Amino acid sequence: MFGTMFWDLGSKKTTQRDLNNAMGSMYAAVLFLSIQNASAVQPVVDVERTVFYRERAAGMYSALPYAFAQILVEIPYIFSQTIVYSVIVYAMIGFDWTVAKFCWYVFFQFCSLLYMTYYGMMTVAITPNANIAAIIAASFYGIFNLFSGFIIPRPRIPVWWRWYYWGNPLAWTIYGMVASQFGDFDDVLTSEETVKGYLDRYYGYKHSFLGPVAGVHVGLILFFGFIFAYCIRAFNFQKR
Repeated sequence: MFGTMFWDLGSKKTTQRDLNNAMGSMYAAVLFLSIQNASAVQPVVDVERTVFYRERAAGMYSALPYAFAQILVEIPYIFSQTIVYSVIVYAMIGFDWTVAKFCWYVFFQFCSLLYMTYYGMMTVAITPNANIAAIIAASFYGIFNLFSGFIIPRPRIPVWWRWYYWGNPLAWTIYGMVASQFGDFDDVLTSEETVKGYLDRYYGYKHSFLGPVAGVHVGLILFFGFIFAYCIRAFNFQKR
């Protein structure tokens, strides 16, 4: 569906509208798939946590091995999901077929799906049940969307709100995807501005900043995973 909706937009770099359309494909995919992953994992973790309470009470295993197992078991199937999605959609949208750009795309897509899955798990760990976890998680989805840097570019966000852009996980993913795909192109737009010059001026995206962006993605995965593990160990919502 995503591939057919955004067919061949990635190969068009003639006007500012072309770039915005290609960015829209990344923005929509990151937002939709990430929220879908976070929402889908919540009822699963909630049910398994009930079993964990029983097993911990019986002395079968402690909290941290359970939490780390939950964290590690998500990685293989999310990686498979990322590869299947990226190969199909990357080709249909028509992004530049180079090893570096494709690997960057897969990396940022994988990290976004993984940290948002851990985000969904974390909201379950800090709440009594999946219903409350869904309410808490959903309360941030709109904020993530608003401060993603696509609806309102970072340079145009009021200074007193710009801190939330840097604290928004999805904003980092969109930054990485757009900068890795288009941030090094010197093609001249119809506005007599280069592609990378337009992205730098209007969105604040720099190709040279990809290293720190990748580091932040690793940090987000570790952060949400650690909070999940700590809360599973520290909180007990079981009622007798």
